[in-house]
Amino acid sequence: MIPGLRVNVGTTERLLMIAAGSYLLYRALKKKDSKKVAEGITAGTMLFRGISGYCPAYAAINSTDKLKGSNVTATASLHINKPVEEVYAAWRRLEDHPEFMMHLDSVTPIDQYKSDWVAKGPAGIGTVKWTAEILMDVPNELLSWHSMPGSTIDNSGKVKFIDNGSATEIEVTISYHAPLGKPGEVVAKWFTPVFEKMLEKDIQNFKEYIETGVSPKA
Repeated sequence: MIPGLRVNVGTTERLLMIAAGSYLLYRALKKKDSKKVAEGITAGTMLFRGISGYCPAYAAINSTDKLKGSNVTATASLHINKPVEEVYAAWRRLEDHPEFMMHLDSVTPIDQYKSDWVAKGPAGIGTVKWTAEILMDVPNELLSWHSMPGSTIDNSGKVKFIDNGSATEIEVTISYHAPLGKPGEVVAKWFTPVFEKMLEKDIQNFKEYIETGVSPKA
């Protein structure tokens, strides 16, 4: 453990991150093109998380101080009548998220880990854009992400997939950082119940989308 950092990543996740980070670093060192740098950065991020046991996204989601102050955070769970493999695969197709998340205009994958997101602005006016990076990807178990530096809005989240045989329980937690200092914190506290309802609606739409194959937007 690195001094000053609180461990907030489980042992299994840490081992997976070390293994994946080591593999990516080995592959990056063998490359000679521009992808070498990007893959090396991703490998370093994974190794840091595995060795230190600290995940910034988890800290943002789980920090009590942030929940009370500058973050708008919501958690929702739902039972879906589909096997976990199908549920995970459907959520992992990021470009399909606008089919069930009504506030999204588009999601464009950049590579295996990064994607560009465009959402409708408040009251449908304008757009909000950010680039997201996947931090942890354990097929059929866990997916976590955070926004990249320079994004319009700072956010992070995670989805847990719980296998119930022919059905799946999903637990979704998403956190948005409120800008504008103290005024932003006041808005965040006021907006949290609204955001929670929006997330509940989104995952209800996801359930409908994956169980029926029909987009709620259709």
